[in-house]
Amino acid sequence: MRLALDYWNNGENRWKVRWMALLLLALTVAQVVLAIWISYWHRDLFDALEDRQLAELARLVLIFVLIFLLTMAVTALHLAVKRWLQIDWRRWLTGMLLDQWLRHSLHYRLQLVSGEHDNPDGRIAEDVKIATETAITLAHSLLFSVLILGSFVEILLSVSGSAALPGTSVVVPGYMVLIAFLYAGVGSMLGLMLGRPLIRATNHLQTVEANLRFGLARVREHSEAIAFMHGKACERRHAGHLFADVGMGWNRQTLAYLGIVSFSTGYGTLLPVFPILIAAPQYIAGIMSLGLLMQAAQAFQRLTSALSWPIDNLGEIARCRASIDRIISLREGMEQLERKDRENGHGMNRLELHRANRPELEIRRLCLNDSDGHPLLADFNLIARHGERILITGNPAVTVALFKAVAGLWPWGHGEILLPAGREIAFAAQRPYLHAGSLREVLAYPHFDAQYKESVLRWALECAGIGWLQSRLDDMEDWSRALPLRTQQRLGIARLFLQQPQWVFIEEATDAFDVRDDRVPLELLHRELPNATLFNISRHKERAVGLYSRHVMLHPPDAGEQG
Repeated sequence: MRLALDYWNNGENRWKVRWMALLLLALTVAQVVLAIWISYWHRDLFDALEDRQLAELARLVLIFVLIFLLTMAVTALHLAVKRWLQIDWRRWLTGMLLDQWLRHSLHYRLQLVSGEHDNPDGRIAEDVKIATETAITLAHSLLFSVLILGSFVEILLSVSGSAALPGTSVVVPGYMVLIAFLYAGVGSMLGLMLGRPLIRATNHLQTVEANLRFGLARVREHSEAIAFMHGKACERRHAGHLFADVGMGWNRQTLAYLGIVSFSTGYGTLLPVFPILIAAPQYIAGIMSLGLLMQAAQAFQRLTSALSWPIDNLGEIARCRASIDRIISLREGMEQLERKDRENGHGMNRLELHRANRPELEIRRLCLNDSDGHPLLADFNLIARHGERILITGNPAVTVALFKAVAGLWPWGHGEILLPAGREIAFAAQRPYLHAGSLREVLAYPHFDAQYKESVLRWALECAGIGWLQSRLDDMEDWSRALPLRTQQRLGIARLFLQQPQWVFIEEATDAFDVRDDRVPLELLHRELPNATLFNISRHKERAVGLYSRHVMLHPPDAGEQG
């Protein structure tokens, strides 16, 4: 209900959604009306057969043709409306979760906190699909069953009449209705008892399946490094362990299915025969015609099928419930992080990062810890003015933590980081993100390539020392695999020439270069971005001669003072 009401009330197509939902309701009612009509048609058919009325049979054939055509039309239109709602809800929920996941770097920060939100990519891609498609299918079938229940109770009451209890003079009115409720009630209770383990088993299986997908995706992502290190055996063993978990989860679900499937099979096999047997005495006694007998049997089946909705859909309910739980867990994890941001946004128990109406960047009383609470940086202060060049060296754990803190990605610590207002800040990580696509799209990221002229793109590549890639601007590749690490890092530097930011943070993005290759792009950055403030986190301070106006060395508190 939480996910559905959000979609109903907040979706951009909410009015169309409401009209389509009403149309789906109307079509479901039409399906029920056709089911009632075919019930009476069956009664007339068997009565005509019993009385051997050929003319009546011909009339019934024409009526059946009409029912047949209407049923096909209503079913086809109903399917189209239902599938539109399914894909539109999935589109809205996927977009909402993606927006929240990517907002405030939650996709990164979720990895750093504990909670039931593992494999968020699988939850967004797979669990949203299952939840939206299955929930609408279950909602329709439940509504249909409720309407059938109300309609066929009345039919069964009218055609079954009353019957005396065997060996007594006690007359039970509408006895077949009571038997139908008793039959379905006993079946539902037994089915729910047998099916409870299925919900837990399905949830566990979906979790280990997601773990297997994630593990294989990581192998694909790091395939080059694995190949260089000859890590096939380790990866094969790890994948084997993941699949072993899937196998155990599958066997656990199989055991859960055995009881419910065996019971459902016996329950369904008995259903067509049982109502004819209990109504046969009235037909034999001449109280009921053949048509009434068949209508009563059909109404009994319809009624018990409607009452047996939980049993018939228990597997889908378990699957849908497990996916919804996984979506809600992811959403609650993200909301908890956002709530903490709001609650602690002005306190000194966390790191404050915000824009200030000032031209410089200032760090005040900054203390950083690692994820285990060990101090990395204590009471650090820094003011960087516009146009300065600052080299930051020291302990890699401390320098990288500072880089991520300024980017808003480090959650452990407290203090203030005041960013200059209205100034673009660019971060060049040690290994830049290169998505699959054309080289011009990768170069322009995170902006769109249409923003830049061809000559500007070529100039940026030339400044970064990779002018030989100019002829490949329109090539489509997975560039994180097609290019060596040094070229990838140069591509990250080329983005800086392209974006022309006022503030630049570089995290060991040139450390893999040799001495000359290291200085050339940095000298070009100084020349082409003369007014930009540049922070370079590096391990090679000996390369910095003449390039920087300041040198800051950072170490953990127990290893010496920061300078």
